[in-house]
Amino acid sequence: MLKRFNLKQYHTSIRQEVLAGIVAFFSVSYILFVNPSILAEAGVPAEYSVFSTIFVAVIGTFLMGIMANAPLVMAPGMGENAFFAFTLVAGLGMTWQESLAAVVVTGALFVFVAFSGVMKLFSESIPKVLKQAITVGIGLFLILIGLENAGLFIDRSLQWNGIGLAGILLVLLVKRLNIKGGFLVAILLTTVLYWLFNLQSFEVVEFNLGNLMGYSELLQAPDYSRVLRFEFWLGVFSLLMLLIFETIGMLEAFIPEQERADQGYKVGAVTGLLSGLLGTSPAIPVAESGAGIAEGGRTGLTAVTVSGLFLLSIVLTPFLSYIPSEAVGPVIIITGATMALANITKLKTNHALEWLPLGLIMLLIPLTGSIVEGMAYGFIAYPLVQVVLGKKESTNRILWIISGLFLLTLISTFLLL
Repeated sequence: MLKRFNLKQYHTSIRQEVLAGIVAFFSVSYILFVNPSILAEAGVPAEYSVFSTIFVAVIGTFLMGIMANAPLVMAPGMGENAFFAFTLVAGLGMTWQESLAAVVVTGALFVFVAFSGVMKLFSESIPKVLKQAITVGIGLFLILIGLENAGLFIDRSLQWNGIGLAGILLVLLVKRLNIKGGFLVAILLTTVLYWLFNLQSFEVVEFNLGNLMGYSELLQAPDYSRVLRFEFWLGVFSLLMLLIFETIGMLEAFIPEQERADQGYKVGAVTGLLSGLLGTSPAIPVAESGAGIAEGGRTGLTAVTVSGLFLLSIVLTPFLSYIPSEAVGPVIIITGATMALANITKLKTNHALEWLPLGLIMLLIPLTGSIVEGMAYGFIAYPLVQVVLGKKESTNRILWIISGLFLLTLISTFLLL
């Protein structure tokens, strides 16, 4: 099976891929606790949704590794679970069971879009400068996520956190010394440091594996009774646009080869459908995958390693809770900074006005906390700027369609508020 990953072609090794997988898993493991708590706001039983979170991450990440040979982690997205809880349920007045049905229908449509070649067509029609701007925006977004996890940026203001700062210094040190598995070393050392100063708050975390017996409740939960209602399809359209463009954004940022990206689109679509069937909000390629890539992950073996660790988390969840966010935040910060700096230097334009759509993408992705919303304004502005500059030939019909879809996405978002 190892031949499938083409380790020599990507100048990597089993050890490097496994270490990258461990770092990526630790960076995203918080989703095991956060996703059920957000879905609980909508009424989804948290004691069961923790299993749906694990199962969709196991299957989706494994498929990403095997089918796309990509070092990307699939897990319920933070924007998607918020959309589920606060838009579909709280905003549109749907029950959580009806919302799961909307996720299933959206996933089925996403599968059609991905396997019909539409995603590939979209990707090939996006100008290179926009793809680079997306990567910079996601890098800046990762810095923001890392700062929040490290306890250095809370409620839109800077905070002092000695453990978080120590973690950043440790990550920089292991990078400077070029230590193999350095990110993992930094995470473990920061975790030890955290508990040395917070031993009084140490508590044994309980995890009841017996709840797995009742998990079938979520498998039978989707309710399609509102499938003919306008609000149902308004929610489906908005969620579909969210999944399509967030998946494109992530894959363009992390996977340069079109062939692997094309397979990644299909995996993302299948996983989106499975998410609803398994009882959770849609899974996507998560931004924290960048931590594993920064550690040296190059192939699907990284993803398969993460998938295996997600499977083990069924019984290891209590131990994962002992890894504080301050330990993984610094890794995410450095990963984001590396992504942003490496790509912003590649941006080349012939006119100052062309920086407008690029700047909108790069700044609004972190400022809005939404990759899709940040992309939307930039993609709407780009063809308009080209027309103003008399460079209509720099656009194409598909790009105008993408721009129109983003405009419809913003309008539907406004209607859902």
